[in-house]
Amino acid sequence: MSIRQLPSAGFSITVRVSLPADAGAIGRLTTAVGEAGAIVRALDVVSSDHQSVVVDLTCDTSDSAHAELVAQTLESLPGVKVRKVSDRTFLLHLGGKIEVTSKVSLRNRDELSRAYTPGVARVCMAIAENPEDARRLTIKRNTVAVVTDGSAVLGLGNIGPAAALPVMEGKAALFKRFGGVDAWPVCLDTQDTDEIVDIVTAIAPVYGGINLEDIAAPRCFEIEERLRERLDIPVFHDDQHGTAIVVLAALTNALRVVGKRIEDVRVVVSGAGAAGTAIMKLLLKQGVGDIVACDRPGALHKGLPEVQNRESWRWLAEHTNKDGYSGDLKGALVGSDVFIGVSAPNLLEGADVARMAKDPIVFALANPDPEINPIEAAQYAAIVATGRSDQPNQINNVLAFPGVFRGMLDAQAEEWTDAAALAAAQAIADVVGADKVNPSVIIPSVFDPHVAPAVADAVKKALLAGKNPSLDRY
Repeated sequence: MSIRQLPSAGFSITVRVSLPADAGAIGRLTTAVGEAGAIVRALDVVSSDHQSVVVDLTCDTSDSAHAELVAQTLESLPGVKVRKVSDRTFLLHLGGKIEVTSKVSLRNRDELSRAYTPGVARVCMAIAENPEDARRLTIKRNTVAVVTDGSAVLGLGNIGPAAALPVMEGKAALFKRFGGVDAWPVCLDTQDTDEIVDIVTAIAPVYGGINLEDIAAPRCFEIEERLRERLDIPVFHDDQHGTAIVVLAALTNALRVVGKRIEDVRVVVSGAGAAGTAIMKLLLKQGVGDIVACDRPGALHKGLPEVQNRESWRWLAEHTNKDGYSGDLKGALVGSDVFIGVSAPNLLEGADVARMAKDPIVFALANPDPEINPIEAAQYAAIVATGRSDQPNQINNVLAFPGVFRGMLDAQAEEWTDAAALAAAQAIADVVGADKVNPSVIIPSVFDPHVAPAVADAVKKALLAGKNPSLDRY
């Protein structure tokens, strides 16, 4: 059973309508919108005379079909004429969401001489003599490439690089807003692993870090590993490691609420792709009791034929599922303490949660429809989290990646480590605080101003402390 899609700002529309200039006309208008299931956010008078009024009515709807229904409902009112319907999300994206601005003024000849020729030549030669100076004297100090091939975009799938660009622009805007990091979209018109590795290697001198984004598994694993071997800057696949960090942070606080230790719990993970694999590897680094990984063939175990054809599954089969469970997802849940879903909607029912251990924890993170209706799950689970903004305990990567890259850039890091990942997760968890966590608040808000600085500080300290030696990278 999927949850009902509620009106949201993601489908906000502004409808320009003309209506009769009588005392009750605007009231009839807003009432009709409410009865159509939308939420009125604003109503602005554009013009009026003694016969008619023109207004812009802004409301949140559930989806495109619902927006069209609202417009039709208004059009059907006596004396009302719909002149224009504007989708506010598309308006926000007109011309893109980011821009390049200069940090220095160029008001006169002297300033131009220092910023460009002839003065810039001295800076160029200093970098030629000492390449590490590029981190100090260029945008490399604070700039990240957001790299994608468009093969696994959000819940949209393989839509290609151009269609992926709005997501990468949004990612860059989030980097700046929450971490003060200058990020730039790099959308590659190839899905060939060798070409991607070569291209990113070639452009790397400009950047202080590489954020891989929306690249399909299992190619994303090889791309990340090969780039890590070739580059002297951190390579971070946010779909993997950002998700894993925030999940571990949320689980840390969830276990605080129910009074369990991570080394004592049994976790079932649905979805052994990029995100699921990274989550499980990080949980193992944190010392989780046991994990059972489930995907389309069922629980992954050493005797499962499918694991022999996929290196990441083979690794999971060797390092998880201590008892060799070989059944399906529902069976794996029996007696388990934690469910983490990064897979597909509507896989479970409340009865499945009821068969888990006492005070079960359910993280159903598939978007937009989770693995189980969170309202149904909450009838049996002690704590429920989703990936949705309209439900409590939203697991959102924006809690991690701005602070992670801020910390890596400040540390002038050359690699990403497990120690930094564990430190970032603990920092996020501690922003809520052990004395304030409760079943509805196990993770801070994405707008909490304390999150990114706390993560950045923790990551920087972990990377500087671990430079020689560091934990093995995962």
